[in-house]
Amino acid sequence: QVQLVETGGGSVQAGGNLTLSCVAFGYIYNSGCMAWFRQTPKQARNPQAREPLVAIDTDDTPVYRKSAVPGRFLITRDKVKNILHLQMPELNTEDTATYYCAAAQVDCNMAYPYGMDYWGEGTLVTVSS
Repeated sequence: QVQLVETGGGSVQAGGNLTLSCVAFGYIYNSGCMAWFRQTPKQARNPQAREPLVAIDTDDTPVYRKSAVPGRFLITRDKVKNILHLQMPELNTEDTATYYCAAAQVDCNMAYPYGMDYWGEGTLVTVSS
């Protein structure tokens, strides 16, 4: 059974930086697409409404298809420690959201953004002005 656990959320002032991490249990990191999504407070009424942010493919290529923040956030994968990261520089209040890690059994061409198989519980990021 695959389990994804996100960490690193918290409160930060506008202009600050945060790095989120995702540990995947029962999943081989470069076997499929992995990605980050978020759900803003306005979207909270619809559990299915999650914005794609960025994905990383099996060859470590980043994918920004349909991204709500094209090019802003950096996704990396530590293959030694089996941790997925999302580096978020210069945050603004509109970045306040719950951030989710997701993984798929196939590559990003097939899975991202609407065909991810596994999801974490999310980590909350609050950006204040």
